[in-house]
This record gives sequence, C-alpha cells and structure tokens, in this order.
Amino acid sequence: MAKDYTDAIDGIRIGPKVGSCGTAAYRREPVIVADIMHDPLWEDYREVAAPFGYRSCWSTPILSHTGAVLGVFAIYSKTVREPVEDETRLIDSTTRIAGIAIERKLAEDRIHFMANHDTLTGLPNRALLSDRLSQAILYAQRYDRWVTVVFIDLDNFKLVNDTLGHNAGDVLLKTVASRMVGCVRATDTVVRLGGDEFVVVLFDQVPDADIADAILRKIRAAIAEPIRLGEHNIRATASMGVANYPKDGADAETLLANADAAMYHAKELGRDNFQFYAPEFNSKTQEKFLLQEELRDALARAEFTLLYQPQVDLRTGHVFTVEALIRWNHPSLGLISPMKFIPMAEETGLIVPIGDWVLHEACRQNKAWQDAGLPPMVVCVNVSARQFKENNLISRVVNALTDSGLEAKYLELEVTESLIMQNIEAAVATMNELQGLGVQISIDDFGTGYSSLSALKTFPVARLKIDKSFIKDLAADENDQAVASAVISLGQKLNLRVIAEGVETDEQIAFLRKNNCDEMQGYHFSMPVLAVEIVQLLNKNNAIDGV
Repeated sequence: MAKDYTDAIDGIRIGPKVGSCGTAAYRREPVIVADIMHDPLWEDYREVAAPFGYRSCWSTPILSHTGAVLGVFAIYSKTVREPVEDETRLIDSTTRIAGIAIERKLAEDRIHFMANHDTLTGLPNRALLSDRLSQAILYAQRYDRWVTVVFIDLDNFKLVNDTLGHNAGDVLLKTVASRMVGCVRATDTVVRLGGDEFVVVLFDQVPDADIADAILRKIRAAIAEPIRLGEHNIRATASMGVANYPKDGADAETLLANADAAMYHAKELGRDNFQFYAPEFNSKTQEKFLLQEELRDALARAEFTLLYQPQVDLRTGHVFTVEALIRWNHPSLGLISPMKFIPMAEETGLIVPIGDWVLHEACRQNKAWQDAGLPPMVVCVNVSARQFKENNLISRVVNALTDSGLEAKYLELEVTESLIMQNIEAAVATMNELQGLGVQISIDDFGTGYSSLSALKTFPVARLKIDKSFIKDLAADENDQAVASAVISLGQKLNLRVIAEGVETDEQIAFLRKNNCDEMQGYHFSMPVLAVEIVQLLNKNNAIDGV
C-alpha cells in the first residue's frame, strides 16, 4: 500500500458512501467492491485511488467482542475482480486475529493509563510524578537549567465537600485541574497526588526566579476565578510551596519534601499565597511532626489539665458559669498554648479523644464542687467541628454526665457560629437532641461567621458570645461599638442572653452595662485558674455579696 495513498485517506470520516473502508465501518459489515472506477461507493474517492492503479477493494470491519468497530481490514487489487474462496477465508481469519490483538493492546494501554493517571481528573498521578520529575532533573543537569516543583493544596476544600456535597467537590477538583493545565506548557506536568493536593513540575526553566513567580501568579489567578457549583459561585484559593533544582534539592524526593514544607508555611501565613522554600521550614516541619507524635501519647501520660475562667452576671456580679479551658503541660517544653496544639489535634483526629477527656473531666470537677458544698453552677465546654460531626456525640455527652453524676442542666456546650452554618439542618437536629437531654448550648465567636437571622432563630441556643476581637478596642472603636450593641440588641429580641468575652477594662464594662449586655468573661474579673482557685474565688465572691 503506497504511503502517499494512506496519507491521502487518513482522517476521512466514515459514512454510507465513503469507499470500501469507510462504508464497511459505517455498515459494520464486509463491503466488496470489484471495480473502484464504476462502483457508486467510490464516486467521491476514485480519483484518489486512480493514480496508484487500485481497481478493487475488499473491506471487512474489525469488531470488538461487544460489537464496537475497532478498525477495518482491507485488501486492494490492481485488477477488477472479487476475492476467491481462499482470500475470503484469509480475510475472515485475519480480521478475527486483528480484533483480538487490538482489544488486547487497548486493554494494556488502559491499564497503563489507569496505573499512572488520576481517574477523576485524568492528570498524571503520584506513580508518574517520580518518573517525570527524575527526567526533568537529568535534563536540567545536562543543560544547566532549573526544575521548579510547586506543591499545591486547595484551601478549605473539606468545607465545600461538607456543605455542597462530594459531587460539587469533584467538579471543583476537575475545574481547578483543567485551569492549572492551561497555565503551563505542554512540556510541563500537572499531577494530582490525591484529595485536594496537586504538584506542578515546570520543566527546562531558565535560572530566573521572576519567571517562576509569574507562572505562580498566573496559576493562583486561574484557581481564583469563580466556579459555578449548583446554585453557588465559589472562588477557590490555594496554598502553594515552591522548590527549585538545584538550589533546594538534587533529587526528586528532596525537592518534593521541600516544596511540601514551603506549602505548609504558606498555610501558616494565612493561606491563599505561595512561598519559596527556605531551609528553616524543614526544622519547623520536623518540630511539628515530633509534637504531633507526643500529642498522641499526652492523654495516656496525663499531661493535660483544665483551667476554669469564671463568667459573671453584669448586673449582680455573681459567678454563674465557668468555662473549661484545656492546657498541655509538656514534660520538657512546659505549658503549650492551645493555639498551637488544638489545630494539630483537629488535623490528626486526636481532638475527638481529647475533647472526650475534657468533657468527662469538666463534668467530674463540677460535680466535685457541688459535693464540696459550693452553690451549683454551669460548666461550659467547647465542642470542636470534628467532635460535633461525630455520630456518637450524644452518647459521649450522656456517658460524661452518667459517669460524673452531674445533672444535664449544669453542662453547657459551646459551638462556633461557622461550625453550625456548615450544615444547618444537621446542626439543628444535633442541638435539639442535646437540648432534649437538658444540656444548654451557646454560640461562640458570634459576629465573626456568616449566619443569617432566619437561620439563627431556628437554633435551640441559650446564649450568644460576642467575639473578643470586637471587645478589645470597644472603648474607642465606633465600628466595634456598633457590632457589640447590634449583637446585644439581637440577643434580647431573640430572648437570648449575651456574653462578652475578653473583657479587661472598666471602660469596656461601662459600655456593656450601658447597652444592657447580660454577662461578661475576661481578665477584668479573673484569668483562667486551677480548680482549687475557683473554690477560693467563689468563696471570696460570695463573702463580698453576703451569701
């Protein structure tokens, strides 16, 4: 078969009158043309065949085991004739063998693709990343170029899955993947590692950080373009870490690890940014890893303790509630702030057993105070998003109350505004169950989230807590005054008590009293203290009030 002829017919669409091959594929049956120059099937193509002397063509479609057309087997002759019996048998057997061979090759190609590509996005996966990156490094070594590795993690992707569903999450991932591919060259590689993590390998880079910077900004802008998910327009952001060969690593494993460390630094700086690798990131990552490992054993080693901060009625000055606040007494590092280890516990899932311990210990201590003769009061315990979503949250609360002997009315659970807004229907159902037990519920950090008034009125809560960010400059900042007074007024209209946290000055108290705020919590009255100090503080408070 002449190459010029095969080139001439390559790409012609199949149809009911497209020579022998195109018609055979269209009809899914053999087409025998004895005379190309006179057969109507070749009317539009006989001038293509004539220069090569082809006069007859016998075409048989190659079918898969399911009947799909895989191709066409054709025999051309330079004489006008039909195939003889032996030729017909040859065509039949060859066609069957060709079908088996093609199906096997397609299956092998599919298996190879699936082994090396992500099924959702079609991007190369982790298995292919190592090979692509190693090749890029070898090329860079030979030609004195850079290889830029970008580790990308979408910000708050879990929130999209939890609020809009996994189908929406899949659409988001596929859209972002496509946009990133559109930002780089065909020689570059975009990889999906899994979940919401991606890696971009920029091949054959000129040794110039400004060029990589421009590409990163292009990727960041592309990711941030609105994405339509059902009825919602979502703007995604990403944290990106960058490592360059040869400065930041001489092999694929080191470059990936350093880009990953830089990405975590980007998250620590508030997300939605990119950071180039610096050696100190590794020491921070190592420190975080070791701290996580020690956190796993902290419960067993009894390294946690609870402090309690009183909450005070602004009208009477009485302490009516104490908030339980966890602290970690590390054997070598001393007291570790919750701001440092609670996010770690959330990330690893350790927040569930740690939160369970806090719940049991707070209930036990409150019952111990009552048994010691102190006036009954409520103990308030914070519930994290991870705990709140646990299927057995209600049974955990029941167990804590049962084990301690504390009446449910003396326990309050504090949830954040943003937590309950993630899935309002589920949150309300859980809160109703807790309220059915007799447990009180309050909303923490109110004013920093995004709840609507229509949603708020459905929440079975007793109190709103004004976030301390609005209290800090309350005496002088008109905006903070407006927010605080609005929350107080809203609470009163909904028959909810309102408490201000972070109260430290007489001026703040004066404003809160003037605006009829119900309660306050903060250093002005007491910092968080040990359980034994609560006894002393309450005895002193009661003595002043003449109780």
